[in-house]
Parts: sequence; C-alpha cells; structure tokens
Amino acid sequence: MNDKIVAVSIFIIVYLYIIVSKKSKSLAIWSGICVLVLLRILDLGSVINFVNWNVLGIFAGTLILAEFFIYSKVPVLIANFLINHSKTVGGAFVWICVMTSFLSAFIENVATVLIIAPIALVCSKKLNVSPVPFIIGIAVSSNLQGTATLIGDPPSMILASSENMNFNDFFWYHGKPGIFFAVQIGAIFSFLVLYLFFRRYKQPSVKMEHERVISWIPCCLTLALIFVLALSPVFNIDFKWFGLICMIFGVMGLMWGIFKDYKVSWDVIKRYDWDTTFFLAGIFVMIGLLKYINAIDDLKNFLIMITGESIFTSYTLIVWMSVLFSAFICNIPYITAMISVAHDMGEALGGVPYLLVFGLLIGSCLGGNITPIGASANIVSVGILRKKGYKISFLEFAKIGLPFTIAATFPAYVFIWFVWR
Repeated sequence: MNDKIVAVSIFIIVYLYIIVSKKSKSLAIWSGICVLVLLRILDLGSVINFVNWNVLGIFAGTLILAEFFIYSKVPVLIANFLINHSKTVGGAFVWICVMTSFLSAFIENVATVLIIAPIALVCSKKLNVSPVPFIIGIAVSSNLQGTATLIGDPPSMILASSENMNFNDFFWYHGKPGIFFAVQIGAIFSFLVLYLFFRRYKQPSVKMEHERVISWIPCCLTLALIFVLALSPVFNIDFKWFGLICMIFGVMGLMWGIFKDYKVSWDVIKRYDWDTTFFLAGIFVMIGLLKYINAIDDLKNFLIMITGESIFTSYTLIVWMSVLFSAFICNIPYITAMISVAHDMGEALGGVPYLLVFGLLIGSCLGGNITPIGASANIVSVGILRKKGYKISFLEFAKIGLPFTIAATFPAYVFIWFVWR
C-alpha cells in the first residue's frame, strides 16, 4: 500500500480518537508514531528532527514559571483589589474577566483559570448565587488573550516558530499592527457581551480579605522574562533561542523554590503537564511526516480548488472554518497542520501569506470558546464546577460562549482583512 495513504490513514485514526475520547491524547499519538516506525514509514532520526524543541522549551519554561506565580499569591492580591473597589457584583466579575484575559496573554490559559476560579467560587458562595456564569466568563476570557502574545498559548508559539516571528512581532510586524491589536479590538466587543450578561447582578460587591503575598520574586521573574523576550531582537537573537531563554527562567524559578522550600519546587514538578508536553511533541512529528509526504500540499490544492482564486473567499473560509472546527476539537493539532496550508495558500493566490495565517490563529483560538470541550481551559472550568456539584450543558455554556466568540472574532476578522490584505 502507498506510504502516503497509510500515513494519512493513521493520522486520521489518531485524530478521531483524540476528538472522541479527550483522554490519553499523548499515548494515542505516540502509539500512532510507533506504528509508523514499525512500518518503516518513519525512522527514529526523523522523529527527533520533526519535534519543534524550541516551542516545547517555551511551553515548559513559561508553564513552570506560571506555577510559581500562582504560588506567590500576587494574582489573588490583584483580583481581591478589583473586587473590593467594584460597586456591584456584576461589575466586579467583569473586571475579574478583564484581569483573567490580561494574565492569559503571558501565562498558559489553564494555569490562569486555576488562579482565578477559586476567587470566583468564594465570591459566589458569599452572595449565595450560582458560580456557573462567572466561571464560564473566566474560561472564555482566558482563551481570548492567549492569542495575543508569543508566550500566551501553544498555538501562538507554533505560529511564531513557523513564521519565524519574535515576541515584538505580535505587536508590530513588517510596519503594520500585529495580531495583538486584532485581539484587543475583539476584546472590547466580547467584554461588552460579558457586561450585558453580568449587569443583572446588581448586589453590592463583597469585601474580600487582604491576601498576603508569599513572595514577589516569581512576579519579578515573569516580568523579567517578558522584558528579555521583548529586547531579544536588539541582540539579533534568532527565534530558535526563545525556548532556551524560557527554560532558563523556568530553572531560575525552580532554584528559587528549592532555596525557599524544596517542597515548593517538588510540587511544581509533580503538577507539571507532561501529557500536553508529549502531546505537542507527537503532533509535531505527525505533521512533519504529513509535510514530508506532501499531504499538506494536497490539502492546500484542495482548498484552493474550493475557493477558486479569490483571496477574500479563502481568508473567510480559513477563519470561520477554524472557528467551527475548534469548537469541537483541540486547536493544537489543527493549527499545526493548517499553518503551512494557510501560508502556502496565501502565496499561491498572490496575496500576503500573513493574512491567512493570522486569520487561522484568530479563528482556531477563539472558536474554542463556543463549547465546553473546545479548549483545555473550558474543560478544566467545567471540571471545577462539577466538583462543586454544578453540571453544565452544551447549551448553557454556548449561551455565553457563542456570542462572546462572534463578538471577539468578527471585529478581529475585519481588522486583519483591512490591515493585511
């Protein structure tokens, strides 16, 4: 049998398993890779070469640093300040969602939810109201700004690696406003949606107890990492070193934890998300193989055949197809597979490739906000509520998630079109 047919078939089987099960994603994808190696379609050298070690370094380093930032209690201090200075409960939760969104631009989305969700639960308990809409608001807010910066979310890291973008390129790229500003325009409209949902909570805001900060060092390390990444183009540091920079800061966090109390660092290591790390590595191997056997080119040609030679039709298809798919499947394998397709389509149609690439990122990251299974942050949020005795249906989540997604995506979609067409 043709190697391309076998490789694509195994990829589809693994992908379908990931969509249906949502469990043991890394085990599933590495089982597929082992089958490909045994069939000699893939060799061990290619497996190592296909892995994007740079992105894994960025993900690991920032995730470790985020754990120490959570431990420091600084985010809780800021959240309590916002609540104490809000007049109504609805206003307090809008500000909490804004803060969640801001943090997720620099901290992995799931970590952001784990920081903020307990605060929302305490507030809801004091007011004797359901925490469900507030936790959903926190989840969708965390997914919004993760798209805006290089270190906010794995899809942004994958985009930066594929397009050789540095930290500052997300803000200003080739003399034009970058993806960051598209996200901010979408954020204005999406937070208006949250305001309309939360404004009925007109009870006076609760007073939160003052939270004592354990240490400001993790906060300083996080700010220092952002500063170094922002300055790196001045020293002509290529994107391939970003992973090493993030890992160095992650190790610095571990060393600080050991110095303070070795149990702190040990707990961070135990909580580290190994499943997502191995899942990311496996995705890079599978997509690398698809590129090698030209399956990605086949998909590109198929999409061009559908859209004709209209760059606007292609752009629109990429954005809203990504929104639809990401509402039900993990956006990491999707964007990893599609980013080369979007880039090549842009070039083949005589347009700027960044138009389709940026549209892909916006659609695939924001589309996950529609359903409770569309993003890891949503799944974690639903899990937190389930432990507290609250069950959320698809419809209940989509009641907030769908209008939030449309309000965030459409303005960004228009902005990118007029800036990058």
